[in-house]
Amino acid sequence: MTAPRPTRPSIPPITVLRMDATQLIRRLRPTELFALDTVTAGVVTLICLLAAAETPKDGLPAEPGWASLLTALLIGLPIAVRRRWPYLVAITVTVASSIALGLEVIPAFAAPGPACALVLAFYTFGAAARDRRAFVIEAACSFLLSLSLVGPMLLAGHEDPGPDAPSMFMSVLFGGLVVAPPAILGFAIGERRAQNAQRSEQVRREAAIQERLRLARELHDIIAHTMTLIVVKASIGNHVAERDPAEARDALQVIEKTGRAAMLEVHKMLDTLRDDTPYAPMPGLDDLPALVAMASSSGARVTLTVDRPEGPANAWMPESVQLAVYRIVQESVTNVVKHAAPAQCQVTVVVGVTTVQIEVIDDGTRPPGATRTGHGLIGMRERVALHGGTFRAGPRDGGGFSVTALLPVDGPPSGGDV
Repeated sequence: MTAPRPTRPSIPPITVLRMDATQLIRRLRPTELFALDTVTAGVVTLICLLAAAETPKDGLPAEPGWASLLTALLIGLPIAVRRRWPYLVAITVTVASSIALGLEVIPAFAAPGPACALVLAFYTFGAAARDRRAFVIEAACSFLLSLSLVGPMLLAGHEDPGPDAPSMFMSVLFGGLVVAPPAILGFAIGERRAQNAQRSEQVRREAAIQERLRLARELHDIIAHTMTLIVVKASIGNHVAERDPAEARDALQVIEKTGRAAMLEVHKMLDTLRDDTPYAPMPGLDDLPALVAMASSSGARVTLTVDRPEGPANAWMPESVQLAVYRIVQESVTNVVKHAAPAQCQVTVVVGVTTVQIEVIDDGTRPPGATRTGHGLIGMRERVALHGGTFRAGPRDGGGFSVTALLPVDGPPSGGDV
């Protein structure tokens, strides 16, 4: 019996609502965004039409109804395509608003009407602008909007505003207050989106690199193990071919069996890269006896001891951890066959509640330089590190070599790749 797995902490409801709202916004397609902007443009046009319908207290100017409608359409309708042409929309809305305010088609006290369109236009403009030309356009639009309110006062020969007009100070600041804040906010959000896109691209590239490294490790373990056994058995068969044909035949059978097993593993690994191929399980704890038997047929006397809970291994250990255990044992016995055979090798796997321990020891004598750290030991150390475990490998005091690894049963850390 194993201890129950710890449950993950629950996510607060407020956090869930925030995540759902964020995902909803991100799922909006271009057509949906255009529909939303079209509705917004209709609302803004209605606001501008109501603003144009207002009459100054002095009763002048008194423009016809079609002029008020045309003004509202020129200011509000471009909002529908603000994401498609942000520069053109910002300039068009600015010019139309400036003319309407300067000619008092929209009275000064109703300036918040076109201000709605200007805020939306320059927010999108700021999010899309990334060059010096954008700053020049913003400054020019701010000046033009302020001039549209100050101009009529100056042309009238006085600086005192009418009873229904804003103060001279507010008129001068109108352009900057309407243009700058939404443009700055849009720029900040645009920068954040660009950074998020850059981070996403970086994560994608890192994931691709990790996947290539994973495939490289798998191919190394499969090919190195297989070629070692094939070379050993081929040399034995070549040695005894004339005096003991039966043993040579046995060596050829082992070579054939090993090659077929390697081809099957390579096919399984490559099949995981195809979306249209049924999932094929990778080697695990249940495949260790066959691995040890194959190594024993190549000159090393390998014995296996596995202390594990009863039942299928997939029920209490993730497949990624099983694969790591299998590859560590495979690489270890391959090194024994390659560098220390004939030798006695003991493989011990102990599966606990939270950890699994692998120990591979042998009593063989290795030639000079054979115990140096190679790609096999590096690969084993990388596998263990990805799972957050510990790894040791080196000569034993009494002779031979030992490999020891300790892995958490719960698998790699969140986001880890094996």
